[in-house]
Amino acid sequence: MPPEHGDMQVRAGAETDLTALTDLYNHYIRETAITFDTAPFSPAQRRPWLLSHPKDGPHRLLVAQGGDGGLLGYATSSAFRPKGAYATSVETTVYCAPDAAGRGVGTLLYTALFAALADEDVHRAYAGITQPNEASGRLHARFGFRPIGTFTEVGRKFGRYWDVAWYQKDLR
Repeated sequence: MPPEHGDMQVRAGAETDLTALTDLYNHYIRETAITFDTAPFSPAQRRPWLLSHPKDGPHRLLVAQGGDGGLLGYATSSAFRPKGAYATSVETTVYCAPDAAGRGVGTLLYTALFAALADEDVHRAYAGITQPNEASGRLHARFGFRPIGTFTEVGRKFGRYWDVAWYQKDLR
C-alpha cells in the first residue's frame, strides 16, 4: 500500500504526471536558484528524465498527490555520476509545489524514497543544496544527511553566483 498522510499519497511517478512534473520544475527554474537549469522545459524535453526513473531499482521518481489528485511534489534518486564505480551512489532531491510548503510533503516523499531504496544496492545518497536554503537543510538533516562540503560560487543564475552545500547520507 502506498504511503499516506492525511489527504496525501505517495506513488511511483508515471507518464501521465509528465505535464504536472514539468510545470512544477519550471516554476523552480523561473523563480528560484534551487535548480541551476536556466531555461524552462517542455514536457517532451522532460520525458527522457522521467523515463530514466523506472518503478524499481535505485533510480526512482515518487510523486505526492493530494486528495484532489493534484501534484504536491516529487522526490527522485538519480545516478550520482555516469561512471560505473559510482553505481552504488545516488543523488536525491525533493521539489514541493509552492502551495504545499510546510505540509509535510517533503518528509512524506523522503520517507517513501528511502524505504524504497532500502532493498537496493545503494551505499550512499548525496544532495546538493543551493545556499541559502534552511528548510532543505533541516529536511535533509532529519533524514540523517550530514554536510560534507560546499562548492563556493559554483553556479551563476539571476545575475549572481550561488554556493552549493553537499550533504551525504550513509545507506549501508
